[in-house]
Amino acid sequence: MSKLPSDDFFNDVDYENIIDTIKGIYTSDGSISTLLDFERVLDEADLYAYKNWILGELVDGPKIKKYTVACIFMYPENLMPDPRGGKRLLHLDCMIHFKKTQIEVPVKLESSSDFQPGTSYPKMIKKWVWLVRIEIPKELMNDIREGSIDLAGETLDLEELDDAYNEDLDKAGNEDEESEAPSDQGMGAPAMAAPAAAPMPGAM
Repeated sequence: MSKLPSDDFFNDVDYENIIDTIKGIYTSDGSISTLLDFERVLDEADLYAYKNWILGELVDGPKIKKYTVACIFMYPENLMPDPRGGKRLLHLDCMIHFKKTQIEVPVKLESSSDFQPGTSYPKMIKKWVWLVRIEIPKELMNDIREGSIDLAGETLDLEELDDAYNEDLDKAGNEDEESEAPSDQGMGAPAMAAPAAAPMPGAM
């Protein structure tokens, strides 16, 4: 895991800035589109297969530079994401940094004593958290969006891979239907009765 050169990456992470980040995302189609491409990289790298990565909360970003896009995710102190998952991203030329720090958050409002004296604002308490900053090359995001990725020295066509999965699913479904269909041979199926002959005129 790459070492953190300074704390500059995390200086802007506080409760008020987190709120501003979330508001900015909901009011910007461009930010949402960028985050979808960002998350797609994490998904294709199988990051979420590793413990706790799926629990991250976005607290800063996306910060778009000329060649990269960076986001910071927050995790509770006792739910640090498995560092082995981060190595999946390092192999894709991404940068990843961890930091354990404290952040002020409002207390849960249960009584009047939970407010700051003389105000309608809740009291703030400090909690230990993990901050994880992930920086992904734009080129990688574009490659995955277009349906291919160079992983471990081998180019994989994601659309072709999806088609192969679908073919397997269709094949398995057809085999299941064939196995469930009744057979006329060796199954003791009742024979169809021949229709009764119509009576000849005047035979009554």
